[in-house]
Formats: sequence, C-alpha cells, structure tokens
Amino acid sequence: MSIQKHTYDASGNAIYAETANINYFLKTQLEADTVGGVVNKQTEVKAFSRRRYKGDDEKANIKAGTRNFMYDPGRRNGNATPGAPFILDDGEEKRSFTFTGSFTDLHAFLVGDAKMDLRVYSPSASYQITAVE
Repeated sequence: MSIQKHTYDASGNAIYAETANINYFLKTQLEADTVGGVVNKQTEVKAFSRRRYKGDDEKANIKAGTRNFMYDPGRRNGNATPGAPFILDDGEEKRSFTFTGSFTDLHAFLVGDAKMDLRVYSPSASYQITAVE
C-alpha cells in the first residue's frame, strides 16, 4: 500500500493517507483519486520562436499546435506528502495523516462522517469528535 490522495469535498480539499487507514475511521469509504485512472489530455500551444543554440542570431519559428500529456489526479512530486499533519485516535488505533485545505473543513467532514468517537489532533490543538448515528 502507499499514501494516496483522497479528495473529500467539492472544494478539492484532500487527505493524504493509505486508503485502508483513513477508511478505518469513516462511515463513508473514501476512494483514492487515482482510482479514476490516469488519462491522456491535450492542450493547445501558441506559435513561438526559440534559439537553436546559445548565441544563435536567427531564431527558429515553431508553429502552433497541440501537445498530448498524461494526467494523474493523485500524483505527488517526490516522497513528501503535501499539507499539514493531523492525527486520529479512537483509543485503540492512533494514525497520522496529512491534509490540504483548511482545518475547519476537515473537522466538519470528520464530525459528519466519523464511524466512532475519536480525538483529532491538529497542528495546534486537539478536538473530541462524537460519532453521529
């Protein structure tokens, strides 16, 4: 397993975690963004000129056209996970994750979707969340 991006609201806020670890705490199971799959996209490129080598006096003109590229919605650069850290603890399991977006949005998501009573540790404080039936 590996750490994946899990978008949890329409604003694009996300939790970076191993899917099984975050779903342990949630009623509604999150799916990793990469499950939708890597897709090929296309973009338009305007005409431009460039030098063929350093000191080239006559620039080469490049025509306008299209470029194909691969898009992965869960892609990360390097080994670091983006965002701020937070910890979920239900008394038996204590697991750490990172999130992007505001902590207020994350807290609201957890209040509505917590499977069990748990404690959330943010970078600056901790909060008790009671599971809603």
